Amino acid sequence: MDVIVCVKRVPSTTTRVVIGGDRKSIDPTGVEFLLNPYDEFAVEEALKQRDAAGGGTVTAVSFGTAEAQKELRTVLAMGADAALLLQSAQAPLCDGATTARALADAIRGRKFDLLFFGKQAVDMDQHGVGPAVATLLGVPCISEVVHLEVKDGKVTAHREVEGAHEIVEAPLPCAVTAQKGLNEPRYATLKGIMAAKKKPLDVVDASVGEPLVEIVEMKMPPPRAAGKMVGEGPEAVPALVQLLKHEAKVL
Repeated sequence: MDVIVCVKRVPSTTTRVVIGGDRKSIDPTGVEFLLNPYDEFAVEEALKQRDAAGGGTVTAVSFGTAEAQKELRTVLAMGADAALLLQSAQAPLCDGATTARALADAIRGRKFDLLFFGKQAVDMDQHGVGPAVATLLGVPCISEVVHLEVKDGKVTAHREVEGAHEIVEAPLPCAVTAQKGLNEPRYATLKGIMAAKKKPLDVVDASVGEPLVEIVEMKMPPPRAAGKMVGEGPEAVPALVQLLKHEAKVL
């Protein structure tokens, strides 16, 4: 089984974000970057499906700056066979549709049975790259999958939807976006880290053209208003109701 998994380098969700001087991107100084957490589930599932099939390849693809080689090496250390970096200085500012176009152009013509993505990247939270790549490549896509079975040339995927559990089937080749709960991602071992140094990591310049969406300006959210004490016990209820009605306007 041949599998392609698309991954992204993102800032840690625990980092302190500072807007850069261009007012359109974050200042990377002192920021910890890592493999997108949802992509870890995608990588683990790609490896599991390859191994369950008794052979094949897992190729990791990333659209990013030169620094994204670090995250691709992490995927190789986890067990992927090869990696491809679509290098572009524009990548951090690109919208989901432009990113999808770059990925689809690189994947088109490559043989694959499964195409994996994390359900979203935690920096932009757009959710749309996986389905957009699938659309551009003309293959079915099942999003936010929590359980996956591959048998007899088809995929059976389980999804948690609001108030229900959904089961979807699709033929191979198929794209899948991974949700938390799909598996437990493995850690890279010392042996895997050493082996990753000898695995192929190709770097090609990606030409993305004009982005479809432009970031005009980034702003930090306004500071939260200070809380207000209206009293204690049952006697405070009328005053609280009045504030909720006329000040907060939530009643």
